Amino acid sequence: MNEVLVTGGAGYIGSHAVQELIRAGVKTVVLDNLSSGHLKAVRCPCFYQGDIADSALVKHIITRHKIRSVIHFAARSLVAESYARPELYFYENTVKSFMFLEAARQAGAENIVFSSTAAVYGNPPPGPITERTGLESVNPYGASKRMIEDYLEWMGKVHQTSWVALRYFNAAGSSLDGSLGEDHRPETHLIPLVMHTALGLRPELSIYGSDYPTPDGTCIRDYINVVDLARAHVKALEGLEQGMASGVFNLGTGQGYSVMEIIEKTCRLVGHELPMTFKERRNGDPPILVADSSEIRSALDWFPQYSDLDTILGSAWKWHSKHLSGYSL
Repeated sequence: MNEVLVTGGAGYIGSHAVQELIRAGVKTVVLDNLSSGHLKAVRCPCFYQGDIADSALVKHIITRHKIRSVIHFAARSLVAESYARPELYFYENTVKSFMFLEAARQAGAENIVFSSTAAVYGNPPPGPITERTGLESVNPYGASKRMIEDYLEWMGKVHQTSWVALRYFNAAGSSLDGSLGEDHRPETHLIPLVMHTALGLRPELSIYGSDYPTPDGTCIRDYINVVDLARAHVKALEGLEQGMASGVFNLGTGQGYSVMEIIEKTCRLVGHELPMTFKERRNGDPPILVADSSEIRSALDWFPQYSDLDTILGSAWKWHSKHLSGYSL
């Protein structure tokens, strides 16, 4: 595999993908503006601090390193923030991605792996979600990602760009060696918030919604270990470089867990109960989101190796208990 450019490679999922690329012997270049990523999370020596909308910089990087393949993570990803500031999300995610992808194409990039999201499905009908499940924009974040998928499809048709969009469900956990983990500012993901509460870094855990049509009244999600997500990006890039057809793939395990199941399992892991309070549901939160990932299993021989709940929670606890201030330590 030739040298690869990773945008957002200082972020949670991007940094794990860079680590997997390095382990696979792939020379990797990271571009990140560090607006939400962490320099300490970058696991390769070739790092550029800059914005994906800086077309001159993008062209310089791709030309200098003779890059033909790109993994594009850089984006904002807070659903609540996207409701409050939709203009920010359509600019930062969609407009800037258009600018980046065009500059990359003009400079010679031929293969794109795009970090998409299950949020493009909105509020899907009951049952495992396949790639043929109807798309629905119920929040600006999901809509901003869906537009990029549409643009990639047209890049393929008009410019013969090869691409894969990976729609992943709930990224969770940390690297198995404890060197990389989840450090968002602010933190909105359930498992880190549970860990922070268990460590006494938060006074209590807020649970949004107790009246969902689920067995215990809390919403159910498909949690996939970030290492398995990273492996899927490497597999997708290898597939494109070997001539695989462009398209979209779901990334999940096919197994859903409720909020209360996550909390109860964590309590057993850490050996004590957690203080918690129930609050109203948040806008746009579907009761159940579980992936059917049979397409990528068949096409790329990918399957989740580290996404059982014990491994996810154990790796998250390993990271958070040793990095009480995240990458600030």
